[in-house]
Amino acid sequence: MHIALFHSVLGLRPVELLAAERLRRAGHEVFAPDLFGRETAATIDEGYQLIERIGWRTVVDRAQQALGAMPGETVLAGVSMGAGVVAELWPERPDTLGVLLLHATTALPESVRPGLRMQLHAAEPDVFAPPENVAALRRAATEKRIHLEIFRYAGAGHFYTDPEHPGHDPAAAELTWCRVLDFLG
Repeated sequence: MHIALFHSVLGLRPVELLAAERLRRAGHEVFAPDLFGRETAATIDEGYQLIERIGWRTVVDRAQQALGAMPGETVLAGVSMGAGVVAELWPERPDTLGVLLLHATTALPESVRPGLRMQLHAAEPDVFAPPENVAALRRAATEKRIHLEIFRYAGAGHFYTDPEHPGHDPAAAELTWCRVLDFLG
């Protein structure tokens, strides 16, 4: 299976590279493009400053270019800000095989095809996956006949899958990746 993994607002860091490697070891072809041109941020605020400087349109254009060589039947995966990148690309990719949202929610595009499989993994609570957004996603998925699985991880920090982040939760991270591999299997 082909997977495009889009990084968080902190940039392409070891956590995304390790996730990509884990998915490759499971037999998947994974591409994790660097949307920030080798720049990274230490905090979410610094990451927003990077996006402001680089430009959201440039970030999305880089993601589109990265997807250019990938088949239509690619799984789109987004880590936090990467969920926003997925939301931008998804409408133009009607053959998307599946969608993985890690650490953030997004709205479903109008063009989403019924039967699509999707997972959301987020801490609880998490400002980037507030209850009202999760409920809206659930309603939209039901209306559009999307197979959506929602997994919340109580007490974990926003970047709970990142061993270098203070909110890291090893048990929640391991459970997330086991569930992701089941989803992809």
